[in-house]
Amino acid sequence: MNCKSCNIEVISKFCPNCGQKAQLERINGHYIKYEIQHLFHFEKGFFYTIRELLLRPGQSVRTFLTENRSKYMKPITFIIVTSLIYTLVNQYFNIDGQYENLKLQKTEIIQKWMQDHVGYSNILLGVLIAFFVKLFFRKYNYNFYEILILLCYIMGVGMLIFTVFALLQELIHFDLLGISSFSVIAYTTFAIADFFERTKPANYVKILFAYILGSLLFSILVVFFKIFI
Repeated sequence: MNCKSCNIEVISKFCPNCGQKAQLERINGHYIKYEIQHLFHFEKGFFYTIRELLLRPGQSVRTFLTENRSKYMKPITFIIVTSLIYTLVNQYFNIDGQYENLKLQKTEIIQKWMQDHVGYSNILLGVLIAFFVKLFFRKYNYNFYEILILLCYIMGVGMLIFTVFALLQELIHFDLLGISSFSVIAYTTFAIADFFERTKPANYVKILFAYILGSLLFSILVVFFKIFI
């Protein structure tokens, strides 16, 4: 028979040209379960990545960069999935509505887009923070893209930390916004320091400056685009 995708003759279970299966199995519960597992990499990547980033963030990212990438969820996918989890929890419990000073104005185009696309907003913020991290840690042999991978993983964990505190807040009915924000900043600082050299106190200061400057530049760009639009 010929492949239904590229019309090349198929003599085995898979097309030798495009890899398409010769006979597609029927859609059933097993197929749906496999697709969900594959999406979140439950079978090997998602929970393993979270565990490693919590226990040994610097070492795990270095391992991904230089040794083994098969065990970890891909960084861009990781930050988008974790941001999606946070967004779903946020919308379900209406967390933004509980903080009027942080509530995004839905009439403003940029802020509405940020609210609806937390994952992409985090990637943009990560790019800006990575720029300053690269600037302050330029003596280390890591390029900008490798540092961006580091930021994607770290900010993804940050989204999960926000999610856990949001769920806890819903259970105990107590304002945990300040504690969750401090926890995310503390984890981010420690994780980046662990990636470079966590024994040097000066590194923590540089990381805080990089985080503040990146966040400040992100806010300036948001204001600029609001004015432009």
